[in-house]
Amino acid sequence: MENQTLVKEFLLLGFSHLPGLQLAFFCMFFSLYVSTLTGNVLIIIITKVNPQLDVPMYFFLSCLSFLEICYTSVTIPKMLINFLLKTNGISFPECAIQLYFFIALGSIECTLLAVMAYDRYVAVCNPLCYPIVMNKGVCLRLVVTCWLSGFFNSAIHTVMTFRLPFCSSKQIQQFFCDIPPLLKLACIDTWINEAVLYTVGVFYGMGSFLLTLISYIYIILAILKMRSSTSRRKTFSTCTSHLIVVTLFYATSLFMYIQMSSQYPVDQDNLVPVFYAIVTPALNPIIYSLRNREMKEALQKLIVRKMTLYNKTEFLKVRFG
Repeated sequence: MENQTLVKEFLLLGFSHLPGLQLAFFCMFFSLYVSTLTGNVLIIIITKVNPQLDVPMYFFLSCLSFLEICYTSVTIPKMLINFLLKTNGISFPECAIQLYFFIALGSIECTLLAVMAYDRYVAVCNPLCYPIVMNKGVCLRLVVTCWLSGFFNSAIHTVMTFRLPFCSSKQIQQFFCDIPPLLKLACIDTWINEAVLYTVGVFYGMGSFLLTLISYIYIILAILKMRSSTSRRKTFSTCTSHLIVVTLFYATSLFMYIQMSSQYPVDQDNLVPVFYAIVTPALNPIIYSLRNREMKEALQKLIVRKMTLYNKTEFLKVRFG
């Protein structure tokens, strides 16, 4: 066993091997963070102020947007502070909290995407039963279940990870605390943690993935049975945005955790986590707004409404000010 010490903090090395680019990284990630917040807040506002979007699909979309705001806020602010202060330390409790919420929110997104796929399945394959099956009470219970299961799943991994004895080396080759790099710092064999990680990943992640996959198989079969090409195109267009987001989520998740059993150069080792934790949440609002006609129309109406209100306010100021 290696020299075991009481670890009070970890070092998030991340991009510290490129000291000359710290300011550039700060500007880039700050811009991504602001765009993520802006895009997702806009989606939440649009879905709330438009009565036409008061349907389960957009309720789940607003929940996903809120989730993405929380998700990026777990990792990016700490990284931006480290860039500004030119430090890379994170305390032991802070690392544990970051890991807990990072895993919890990622788990919630996994199940929420499956719920959204099921919602599309019911809408396409059983349209007459849709208002009954996916009523507001059911939708709310599904979302609450996603959140509770995500926090429970994260509690298991976080407790198991931080009960490990850590050695004198406290360097995390990433810009946030995650299970694979933390397991590499343990002084003992971590096969139990890895077994639990993979087992829960198979039942939790694969369960959500299979539900999503089966839902889309039935959706595609239902679309193929439609006689009108216009109906097929219109129906499929309501699912494409979600399908793209699901593909991005599972592809980046898979590549990220393949790194646990592989050796990559530092540059490549940071690339997938950046895409997974930062870029994908920033892309989601763009994907949904560009691929969804109702969202685009609602956004245009909101902009026109705000511009009209602004012009009226300016007119009154000029006339009576």
